[in-house]
Amino acid sequence: MQDSAGARRSRDLPGQVVLVLQGGGALGSYQAGVYQALHEAGIEPDWVIGTSIGAINASLIAGNAPENRLSRLKQFWKRMEQTPVWPLRTGVPGFDDRLAYWSTVTGGIPGFFKPNLAAHAGESYPLGADRAGYYSTAPLEGTLRELVDFGLANCGSPRLTVGAAHVGTSQMRYFDSRDGELTVKHVMASGALPPAFPAVRIDGDLYWHGGILSNSPTEAVFDDNPRRNSLIFSVHLWNPAGAEPTTMGEVLTRHKDVQYSSRIASQIERQQQAHRLRHVINQLAARLPESERDDLAVRDLIGYGCSTRMHVVRLLAPQLDRETHTKDIDFSPSGIMQRWDAGYAHTRSVLARAPWIGEFDPLSGVVLHEHIDEMPLAAE
Repeated sequence: MQDSAGARRSRDLPGQVVLVLQGGGALGSYQAGVYQALHEAGIEPDWVIGTSIGAINASLIAGNAPENRLSRLKQFWKRMEQTPVWPLRTGVPGFDDRLAYWSTVTGGIPGFFKPNLAAHAGESYPLGADRAGYYSTAPLEGTLRELVDFGLANCGSPRLTVGAAHVGTSQMRYFDSRDGELTVKHVMASGALPPAFPAVRIDGDLYWHGGILSNSPTEAVFDDNPRRNSLIFSVHLWNPAGAEPTTMGEVLTRHKDVQYSSRIASQIERQQQAHRLRHVINQLAARLPESERDDLAVRDLIGYGCSTRMHVVRLLAPQLDRETHTKDIDFSPSGIMQRWDAGYAHTRSVLARAPWIGEFDPLSGVVLHEHIDEMPLAAE
């Protein structure tokens, strides 16, 4: 399998394979389905970048040998399943979902988070910076330590990057296994969404959920140095486009989508413009006489050019029927399964089309390939 996978990659793939995973709680099972399709196709990522649940999935991939990655993802998501407190579904629209929501809010999820009762003692109660959250994520730390080999995650194959927001400066920080050792704390910091989860301290500083500043860490690939030809699977969990809300429930749902879908469209547009200019510089430099290119000042200017091309495949998790603003804590077995299956199906479809194969504008440094399933899935 290794030989065939290597042959496939060298023949069909236009560069390093990068898997970019957005934050989104329970919606992250879609990302696991994406990875399963890649894995079955013999395509393993060279670089995995994630925020929040994306960082967790990324660590499960990078922190396990290829033959164990899929089983570890399945183990993690099986542990995340929320056992219904009500043994029988009532069939009343919205009631069962509301019951599951309150079960998660009041009791947490074993292996992920549990209530921090001290947080309800009052807004001025001195919890301490490391415990200031309505829940404790100590169960998640135990789960990750069991399922992720951080020694392996730091070996660089694949490269692992997780994004977190610095509490004191409001600056985005990408922790990268290429530059230093990553631990379970880095992954937990990436998912420390306030006020639910407390900030996580790394090297003396506190960090929150990276999605507060950038929930789609594709920028880390565009800004990487040196740049490389890349095939980027950018996996999105929040829908950037939606209808006008007419009820308060729709307002809450649309607000979350807008807040966490990030500005990927404008990011891609800016990067397309920037990379086009870099390619233009290369074209102009090629037209200069060799004597001119040897001039020190000219060489400095030519250095702003770049010949790399990045193919961005955008995958978007579908909306489930009757989905609400609580979808990111929908850890029901059916919700997890449907999103996982959708990620698997979408990625298989993209791999079958292989849109990155063909002729492209030589001045295009960033090529976007969309795969958006706008049909809602029926909830079970």
